[in-house]
Amino acid sequence: MEHLHDNDKRLTELEIKASFAEDLLDELNQVIVQQQEDIRLLVREVALLKQQAQERGSDLPGSARNELPPHY
Repeated sequence: MEHLHDNDKRLTELEIKASFAEDLLDELNQVIVQQQEDIRLLVREVALLKQQAQERGSDLPGSARNELPPHY
């Protein structure tokens, strides 16, 4: 009879651990989804900044490309 009780206890402990593992997995998935959204936003912002820098660079006289290095 004690053997049956031990198995029930072990099964209950495994079910508890599985439940915690499922909760943790759901939480990690939510973090990954949020990070992916953040990455997409940052990629768009970097592309916009590159575009703005290129547009400003061509409008400015004496941009860094046209300047001679200090040793000349």
